[in-house]
Order: sequence, then structure tokens, then C-alpha cells
Amino acid sequence: MTAIEQTEAARPRGTRLPRRARRNQLLGAAQEVFVAQGYHAAAMDDIAERAGVSKPVLYQHFPGKLELYLALLDQHCESLLQAVRTALASTTDNKLRVAATMDAYFAYVEDEGGAFRLVFESDLTNEPAVRERVERVSLQCAEAISDVIAEDTGLSKDESMLLAVGLGGVSQVVARYWLSSESTIPREKAVQLLTSLAWRGIAGFPLHGSESH
Repeated sequence: MTAIEQTEAARPRGTRLPRRARRNQLLGAAQEVFVAQGYHAAAMDDIAERAGVSKPVLYQHFPGKLELYLALLDQHCESLLQAVRTALASTTDNKLRVAATMDAYFAYVEDEGGAFRLVFESDLTNEPAVRERVERVSLQCAEAISDVIAEDTGLSKDESMLLAVGLGGVSQVVARYWLSSESTIPREKAVQLLTSLAWRGIAGFPLHGSESH
């Protein structure tokens, strides 16, 4: 059950919930409001109303709007990182591994809750705590990709990281374009096209200790 589904299930005002369940409910409501309105336009009143709780209940869990936003950001940055790591570990076939990693970004932006907007399209990147989290998750995803590239190609850490940043950046930018343009291209086909482009480049680096790709 997603945070938003938990919100829907737990919305009636006055219902007593365990602390963890209440926190998840509030995060689900906050996600809906932040995605729809952006950070600056969202109000704690809106979030409390959406969750079906009083403002004092909301403040018992989160002392302010920024803390609530950062908690959501932490949650969804971790989700992206885990999706990329899972994709990389899903196969030892490098072409399939590239496809799985690309698809992880497409799946992330396609999630109906719109959480990717908090990570990739935040209107609060001038806030150091937000910018640090967004930059950190991009770096962590690139590091995970870089480790695989370095292991398979024997390229240096710096060279592998440069390629990894490129792959990760292309994946998220194209996935967001695909979603925002309401493309008629199915996700599977879009991933296939992007994988073909990326693979033509990355396959040019021979496997470490081998002349074959």
C-alpha cells in the first residue's frame, strides 16, 4: 500500500491510528498537496484538511512545512536509489542491465503519485537541505551505475563515474520528457529506443580482460 493509498484508507477525522500509520497517512496527504500545488503554494492547513486531521495533530508529527517536505523527499529519494540498485542487480547481461536501469527511471516518473516531481522538479531547490538531498541521490545512483561500469570495463573510477552520470542523467531527462509530452510511444518501446542509443555507446568499451563486448 502506497502512502497515498494509506491516506485514503485512514482519512476519516477522529480515527485513532498507531504513530507510524498516522505518519504515513500525513506523508501521503502532504505528497498529494505538494505535487498538486508546489511547496510555496501549499499550506499546512491544506495538508491537515487533506489528511482529515486537525493542525495540532499534524504538528505533533512534523514541526513545520519544511520538515514535512524533507521527510517526503528522503522517502522518495530512497525509493529511486533502491529502484536503480535493484535494476543493476537484476541480471548479469549488460545490455539487459542497461535496459532495466533505464526502465527504473521510467517507472519512477510514471508512478501515479507524481513523487518524482518532488525530486526532479522541486520549486524549493534554493533551499540548501533540499538541494543537498537531490544532488546526493543523483550522485548515489551514478555511483551505483559507475561501480558496474568500472567492474566490467576496467575503466578508472573517474572515467566510470563520468559515463554513469551521463547514463543516469539521460535516463531521467528522457523519462520526464516522455511523460510530460504525453507521448504515444508505449513505455516499453521508449525504454527500448533509449537503451539502443545508450548501448551503442557503452558497448564500445570492451569487457575488462576481454576483446569481446
